[in-house]
Amino acid sequence: MSAEPANTTLVELTIADAVATIALNRPDVRNAINDDLRTELFAVLDRVGNDDAVRAVIITGKGKAFCAGGDIAMMQHRLSAPAGEIAFTGWRRQKRLHHGTSMLHNLSKPTIAAVNGAAAGLGCDLALCCDFIIASDQAFFVMSFIERGLVPDGGGLYLLPRRVGLARAKELIFTGRRVKPDEALQIGLIDRLTSADNLLSDAQAWAIELSRGSSVALALSKAILDRTFELGEEEALALGREAQAICYTTSEHRDSVAAFLSKKAR
Repeated sequence: MSAEPANTTLVELTIADAVATIALNRPDVRNAINDDLRTELFAVLDRVGNDDAVRAVIITGKGKAFCAGGDIAMMQHRLSAPAGEIAFTGWRRQKRLHHGTSMLHNLSKPTIAAVNGAAAGLGCDLALCCDFIIASDQAFFVMSFIERGLVPDGGGLYLLPRRVGLARAKELIFTGRRVKPDEALQIGLIDRLTSADNLLSDAQAWAIELSRGSSVALALSKAILDRTFELGEEEALALGREAQAICYTTSEHRDSVAAFLSKKAR
C-alpha cells in the first residue's frame, strides 16, 4: 500500500456558513480509498452528522480527481492473505465499508457530491450516496468494478438504478464505460454541471439554499423519501403522519406560525 507522509490529514474538513466541506486528500493517487482514508472519512461523517451547527455537507476531492475508487495496492495486500481467510476477511471489510456508506446516505441533512474529476468505482458509489451530485466539466464517471472482476460494493447496485433506471444501470455496470459530464447530466446521473473554477462555490451556494428550512422537517422528509420506492402508499402516509406529529411540537414550526400571523396582523 502507498505510504502516507507523517501527520498527513487524509480527509480535510472545513465549515463555513453552516456547510461542512469534506475533501478527500490523497491527490497523488487520485484520492484512492485505503483503510486509513476510509477510517478518517467515516469519523468525519460521524462528527458532522452529530453537529447541529452543520446544516449541509459537501464531499469533494483534492487535486484533479474526485476519487479513483479502492486503492489497488490495498486489494493486492488483501489477496495475499491465506486462501482460507480471504472470504471472511473480505466480509468483515465489506461490513465496515457499508456502515460508512450507509452513514453518508442516511445523514439527516442535505449532502452534495462536488465531483471535480474522475469518480471511478467506489468513488462513483460515494457520489451516488449523496442526495445530489454537481460535477465540473472536467469530471467523468465510471463503474469500473467489472474491470477488476468485482461487483459495485459501495451502494451502486442499489442507488444507480434509482438515478438512471434499471436498464441504463445494467449497461453502465456491465460495460464499465466512462460517462462524460454532458451525458451524465442527460441521463440523470448528475443533477448540475458547472465549470471547474465554479464547482465549489456553486456547491456551497446550493447547499445553503437546500438547508435554509426547518432542520427537523428536512431530516424527517429525507428519511421517508429515501424509502418511498420500497414502501406502499399507506406505509408512506403513515410515516408522514408520524413525522408531521413531531413537526407540530418543534420551535421552528411554532415560531414560523407566530411570525406569519404577526406579519399578517400589521
